[in-house]
Amino acid sequence: MKTLLLNCDMGESFGAWKMGLDEEVMPHIDCASIACGFHAGDPGVMRHTVSLAVRHGVRIGAHPAYPDLAGFGRRSMSCSAQEIEDLLHYQIGALNGICRAQGARVSYVKPHGALYNDMMRDPELLHTVMRAVAAYDADLQLILLARRDNSEAASMAAPYGLSLLFEAFADRAYDAQGHLVHRALPGAVHLLHGAVVAQALDIAAGRPLITADGSSLLLEADTLCVHGDNPAAITAIQHIHAAMQATAGR
Repeated sequence: MKTLLLNCDMGESFGAWKMGLDEEVMPHIDCASIACGFHAGDPGVMRHTVSLAVRHGVRIGAHPAYPDLAGFGRRSMSCSAQEIEDLLHYQIGALNGICRAQGARVSYVKPHGALYNDMMRDPELLHTVMRAVAAYDADLQLILLARRDNSEAASMAAPYGLSLLFEAFADRAYDAQGHLVHRALPGAVHLLHGAVVAQALDIAAGRPLITADGSSLLLEADTLCVHGDNPAAITAIQHIHAAMQATAGR
């Protein structure tokens, strides 16, 4: 079984509104993808989440999004290529500034929500995201959705000098093309921790997943996204973390 890095979307509280169970999740993950203020998060939340990551030795990633605070970044927006580059630089730079004040740094970028889904369907948008990340710092890794064959994305990234991490999801259903099933559809999110753990272990072991239409899907992944917004998810993360640790120790 392959040892996958566990990443989790973090720092998604805003002002008086609390989202997620970051304190409980942080000890069990490898990478924290921290919201940068456009879909969630604010300077205080960003600072606190960075400090949690530093305390637990967790890698820090920027989790930039469309400027859609009301929609939690889950609505597509019509932005020019220059606007995409600008909003990425703004968000990565904001988080990296907070990291530097605590002796840390942003080491990867994982776009959020609709921006993430849109770039995986639109090669021109993906080129724009790659160009923006490389222009900020070509040493940053970029997280992309794992597919049946990741070679096309790797070829796209090569001219920019970018290193990629391919991500699979433990708690999301997939369609036959390897895209995530839209959250509005039934069964798009696995809610039972047993199903989440089982899917995580299947991905790590290289076993195919069963998609929404009943076909099989084999993913080549480097990192596994887990969501920590409810107590059942925490239990799932603990089980997945233990399995990954056991694999790494062999």
